Amino acid sequence: MRIVLCYPVEAKHRAEIAAAMPDAEVIDAGQERIAEELFTADIFCGHAKVPVDWDGVVRQGRLRWIQSSAAGMDHCLVPSVIESDIVVTSASGVLADQVGEHTVALVTGWCRALPTFFRAQQKKEFIRRPTRDLTRSTVGIVGMGGNGRRLVELLTPFQTRILATDLFPVDKPAGVEDLWPADRLDDLLAAVDFLVLCLPLNDSTRGMFDAAALAKMKPGSLLVNVARGPLVVTADMVAAIESGHLAGAVMDVTEPEPLPPDSRLWEMPNVIITPHVGGQSSWRIDNMTRLFCRNLRRWQAGLPLINYLSRKRLGFPIRGSGYPLWGEPCEP
Repeated sequence: MRIVLCYPVEAKHRAEIAAAMPDAEVIDAGQERIAEELFTADIFCGHAKVPVDWDGVVRQGRLRWIQSSAAGMDHCLVPSVIESDIVVTSASGVLADQVGEHTVALVTGWCRALPTFFRAQQKKEFIRRPTRDLTRSTVGIVGMGGNGRRLVELLTPFQTRILATDLFPVDKPAGVEDLWPADRLDDLLAAVDFLVLCLPLNDSTRGMFDAAALAKMKPGSLLVNVARGPLVVTADMVAAIESGHLAGAVMDVTEPEPLPPDSRLWEMPNVIITPHVGGQSSWRIDNMTRLFCRNLRRWQAGLPLINYLSRKRLGFPIRGSGYPLWGEPCEP
C-alpha cells in the first residue's frame, strides 16, 4: 500500500500516518512531485494545486481513495473521478474554527469601518466617522456544511437573526431561525443584511451570484464570500457595489485568484480583500493529519469513513447512516 501526501506535513505528521497504517509506504510528494507521484498512489491525501492528469490516474486504475485536505472539492472532483469507483472524503469541518474566526473578523472589521480608520491613522487624522452594526442584524448563510454551522455558533453571541439555505436542509442548528431548501435562495437574499457564502464550487454553483441574483439582495446589504471566488461573477459584483445597491463586499477568495492589480475592487473603500487565508492556523496540519489517521484506521476496520462524499449529492458529505462528520463521535 502506497500513501502519497500533498499537504504541508512535517516529520511528526508523517510518523503519525505511518503509525496508523504500519504496512504502508508514506510518500511526501509536495506540489513539486504530486503530478508524477499520484500515479503510484493507492491512497492520496492532500490538495494538488498544480495541474494533475486526473483522467490518466483514473484510467490507470490504481488509486483507491482520495482524502482531500480541503473542504472544497473542486480541485479533484472532475467528471472522471466522479464516475469512477475511487472513494472520496473531504476535510469538511476541519478548518471551520479558523474560517469562522476569519469571517467574523472580516464582517466586524467592515462594520466598524476599520479600513477607513486605518487609512486615517496613516494620515494622523482623528475624525469620527459612521459605522454599521452586526449585533441584532439579520445574517443569511448559504451552505450549512462544517463552515456554515461553526459560523452560526460564533454569530449567536451577537444576537443575530440567522437564516440559511442548503441543498440538503437537515439537522437545523439551534441558532438558526429557519433552514430553507436551496430553491428558497431568493427569499433569503431579500431578507438579510449580511449574506455569507459557504458553498462548495461545482457546475451548479459556479457563477450563481450573477447580476440577477445580486439584484435580489436587500439594498444596502453586504456580500461576504469565504468559500470560492467563482461563485460570484466579479464584474456583476463590482457593478452592484458601484451602483450603491450593495453597501460593499468582504472576501477571502476572488475570481480570478489572485486578483489582478488593475481590478477596481482594490480601490473601493467599502471592500475588504484578504488573500485566501481563512483556513490558516498554527494547528491546521495537526487537525488534518488527525482526521486522515482516524480515517485510515476506519478504512482498515471496514468502517464508514468520516466526511464520505456521495457523487450523487454533488460532493456533499453524507450525514447519518453510519457516516460521521468531522467533530462527531466516530472512534476509532
